[in-house]
Amino acid sequence: MHNRAGEVLVVGGGVVGLACGLALLESGRGVRILEAGTVGCGSSHGNCGTLTPSHSLPLAAPGTVGRALRWMLAPDAPLYLKPRFDPALWSWLLRFAARCNPRDWMRAGAAKAALLQASRAAFPGWLARHGIDCEFEELGTDHVFRDGAALELFTHELQALAELGIASEVIDGSAYLRDEPALRDGVVGVVRFPSDASLRPDRYVAGLAQALRAAGGEIVERSAVTGLVADDGGWRVATAAGEHRGRDVVLATGAWSPRLARLLPEALSPLRRAMQPGKGYSITYDRPAIAPRRPLVLHERSVCVTTWGSGYRLGSTMEFSGYDDALNPRRLAALERGAREYLHEGVGPVKHEQWYGWRPMTVDDLPILGAVPGSPGLWLATGHGMLGVSMSTGTARMIADLVTGRAPEIDPAPYRLERFA
Repeated sequence: MHNRAGEVLVVGGGVVGLACGLALLESGRGVRILEAGTVGCGSSHGNCGTLTPSHSLPLAAPGTVGRALRWMLAPDAPLYLKPRFDPALWSWLLRFAARCNPRDWMRAGAAKAALLQASRAAFPGWLARHGIDCEFEELGTDHVFRDGAALELFTHELQALAELGIASEVIDGSAYLRDEPALRDGVVGVVRFPSDASLRPDRYVAGLAQALRAAGGEIVERSAVTGLVADDGGWRVATAAGEHRGRDVVLATGAWSPRLARLLPEALSPLRRAMQPGKGYSITYDRPAIAPRRPLVLHERSVCVTTWGSGYRLGSTMEFSGYDDALNPRRLAALERGAREYLHEGVGPVKHEQWYGWRPMTVDDLPILGAVPGSPGLWLATGHGMLGVSMSTGTARMIADLVTGRAPEIDPAPYRLERFA
């Protein structure tokens, strides 16, 4: 039995778990991270590393379900539902569809914006305080359009984002091309979100782990959790590598949260109804000779392009195929095809990694943060969808505040598990 008085056990060594652990250490609590694999081995590793208040509007938007159903027979579509018999997925989709209306869309958008903006504001100080070098840049992100109708439709979202305090700028395509030689002709317009930023996520995660250890925290890898039991004012957590005890437990298990819910079926059963794994893909290369200056979203193809000094990545897509662990070549080819359509050098000279990861998607596209009802000392920090990196600092601050009894700076009510009861 591993035990330290007052220690917090954080289950999950991805970006959210590590950030929560570091914030708890800053708050004076002992922290031990229990990771089933190795640090950052999940969706924290291969995402595009953009920090995006611009993504405040939820995926559960009016019209989303109709588009997804039309794309079911197109395996390389940006949003793909793999046809299969899956009662849990169809139940999730029904709950998701019920939220695809203007009222719920804007209500969830306000909660997403609050967390994203707080996180974005905290990043410069957070990285400097902990000495994390992860190629952080504050250049904004640019959404590139080759279709005038798509750009016109997107302006309606810009109005909604403006209501949430997210600024944007529309730039004429020909003017943009004069300053961005990486793009091919045919750009009709670009929407810039100046408050966005970017970093290299694998280096950010490695920096979090290093800072956590330097602050006195412990990381125990290859320790998949197999049991969770309340015990004498705390919790006993059984893992493949032994048992641990802590006063509090924070579950930061991302897309694996519904499976972990089986350990406490009564308390955590809403997780199984609220979440589905959404599979994303990326490809990492050496940097091309002519690379975009800012992170780009190639809008019509839903491809994200991020350039760092140390490399170049294409990513995105959303595939609901359960926990299918196949690396789908059609999805990867769609990323490269989309990039070549927009960019003179869509791919880099050397390909280093083809990757997939499961994102923890909730029916309302909001994370699940806070106490588990009826289980004192058990906390949730999961369900961040595609925005775990973007929301990591705000989530960490909220969890540290809640665990230590401080009043959070952001109202925690919209993120509670009880909303799925």
